[in-house]
Amino acid sequence: RSEMPCYDLIAEGYSGVMDLTGEADGAPQKVGTPAADLLSGTDAALAVLAALIDRDRTGRGHCIDVSMIESMTRFMTPRIVPYLGSGEVPRRSGGRDSVIAVYQVFQAADAPLTIGLGNDGIWSRFWRALGEPQVAQQACYASNSERRRLREEIVAKIQSVIGTRTRDHWLEVFREARIPAGPINRLDEVAGDQELRRRGFFYAIARGETPIPQVGLGIHVDGNAHTFRKAPPRLGEDSESVLRSWIDMPADEYQRLRDEGVV
Repeated sequence: RSEMPCYDLIAEGYSGVMDLTGEADGAPQKVGTPAADLLSGTDAALAVLAALIDRDRTGRGHCIDVSMIESMTRFMTPRIVPYLGSGEVPRRSGGRDSVIAVYQVFQAADAPLTIGLGNDGIWSRFWRALGEPQVAQQACYASNSERRRLREEIVAKIQSVIGTRTRDHWLEVFREARIPAGPINRLDEVAGDQELRRRGFFYAIARGETPIPQVGLGIHVDGNAHTFRKAPPRLGEDSESVLRSWIDMPADEYQRLRDEGVV
């Protein structure tokens, strides 16, 4: 389908992610960030790096073919593989996981939070943290498959407890009990996240007197997360360097393109 125009939205629709995103009785939804754009760009970068390494080892070059739809569809592997094995088509389930019985949003007294009770050990610790260890010991809740059958009942029980205290209270309780839980941050809260800032995830590059905000890769190499080489270029700033050095464009040809307003 390379002859067909594509955007992130189109690739998400092809991949199945939109069909599984949204409330069960609602319309399909795209992901809240251009996921196909980002994933295919990352795939292209990884493929280029792998090709460069292999060229250094063998002297051979490679032709790289990356598809937005294939990159986005690979992202759906945790849903596609179970379907291929069972033939059971997964359906939208809102903010809940279709496999883990309790893996969703709950509403505390003042704000929502996420809770993921992904295995039997976490399930037991969770109810001890809530002060009701006897719940975890009930035979009808002994395994995830049994808890899935009683999901509606369990979710209602948990919500009745979570709704009595603030989010910060529960996050502290769950932190102490090693329960996977967290806030649902707005973007301003993400930008103000003190742990991300301590890690250097947000930083700025000076462009003259103007600091230009940046978002890091989240990759630390030898303790350094700031792996940029220069500030973001102004429009056309590197055109001459790229054309003259990468494709050996003669100086007079480059000047002609500049005079004609091409570059």
